[in-house]
Amino acid sequence: MNRMTNPRNIKSTILSALCLWLLLLTGCSKDDETETLPPEPPQQEQEEEPEEPQEPAPEDEEEPVVMREAHFTDTIVYDRSPLLTNFNFEYPSVDPYGKPVMLSGTITIGPLVKLGKLSTGIVLYNHYTVYHADQCPSRGKLDMPEYLQLLMPKNAFITVSADYYGFGVTEDKPQAYCIPSANARASVDALIAARKLMADAGYKWADRLFNIGYSQGGQTAIGVLKLVTEQYPDIHITSTIAGGGPYDIPETYHRMLESDYTDMPSTIISVLLAYNEFFRLGIKRSDMFKEPLLSHVDDWILSKQYKAEEIDNMVGTKAMSDFAAAPILNLESAVSKRLMEVLEKENLCKGWKPSEDSHVILIHNADDDTVPVENTDNLYFFLKDSGVSKAIRVKDHWGHIPGMDTHDSGAIVFIGVACLRVKSIIDLLEKIQEGIDTITGA
Repeated sequence: MNRMTNPRNIKSTILSALCLWLLLLTGCSKDDETETLPPEPPQQEQEEEPEEPQEPAPEDEEEPVVMREAHFTDTIVYDRSPLLTNFNFEYPSVDPYGKPVMLSGTITIGPLVKLGKLSTGIVLYNHYTVYHADQCPSRGKLDMPEYLQLLMPKNAFITVSADYYGFGVTEDKPQAYCIPSANARASVDALIAARKLMADAGYKWADRLFNIGYSQGGQTAIGVLKLVTEQYPDIHITSTIAGGGPYDIPETYHRMLESDYTDMPSTIISVLLAYNEFFRLGIKRSDMFKEPLLSHVDDWILSKQYKAEEIDNMVGTKAMSDFAAAPILNLESAVSKRLMEVLEKENLCKGWKPSEDSHVILIHNADDDTVPVENTDNLYFFLKDSGVSKAIRVKDHWGHIPGMDTHDSGAIVFIGVACLRVKSIIDLLEKIQEGIDTITGA
């Protein structure tokens, strides 16, 4: 199933990306970097006198969450790209259960973002699948925000990325994996908080918001579009660019069962764990998993000590029937029916009314063996049927890059296409503004 059907396109994309990256590195000096002043995190609070010891809370009661206003916490410089800086922050939101919670995220800027100078706009970057605690945006290890900044060297973007519930300051909690309603809420709340923090610190930006994500991040990006459409009329999204996302998660579940194959078993396992946890399905682990996975869910998955490829290697198979228990494999079982009911609630290809003026670009590798391309097809036709005339679908048989699975190979193409699309949109908007200025004499 993993064949390279179009190697020239992929090699061209990679070569173009490397050329642009080198141009930026050779074209920007350290003097540029020092001119950008980061917002200062709040000063350390004075140590208070120790309080009298209190009785521990009963084990069945959770500690109350101390809610605060959004605030900067620390600054991180990218190891691989010292031209980029992360301003980490915490902000109020709600957890997947609907309770108040403090979440964390990061704001990434490049050397062209200057205090008091108008930046190109904001990229709301919704991160892809991660499992290791150090992979979340606020740890400065994700590569996608880095690529988005480096591959558009003439544009001064401010990139905002939420850690999502289960990472960053909520690292000790299970992650809400592939639950778009929860992750979209985390992203939108991060955007709102980041805009205020950066404005208060003296940064400015044009009214352009690009809502971008791949894989789980692609799903989250569409979840953000849905949430903004339904609840935030004052937030204008210039364009949503989503790639390789499980937008129709019931369809994905069906496809995995039919083929009895997935390139990334860790994704199926994590979906089962997250939906069982946050929708309180009460499904026993023994009804979801077979041995040896059953005995290692906590240390392989929930410990957040391993990355996707490490987990997949420990699972040791790509056949669902080898690691999933019989009730999960049987669509007629009570367990599967209970699961399908909640998966349908998170189906982004039905049940909401997109704004007809939405600009949406969907990108997918038709050879994807992790997230079937039918997800993009179903979402595309749903958007078109809903009157979204500016919905664009970009898909082809891109095969796989040697050493990478088909899903990750699709991410390489996504980066190139997303950057080109953003650039073309900005160029068009600037030409329109020039025309308006000419007419009005501005």
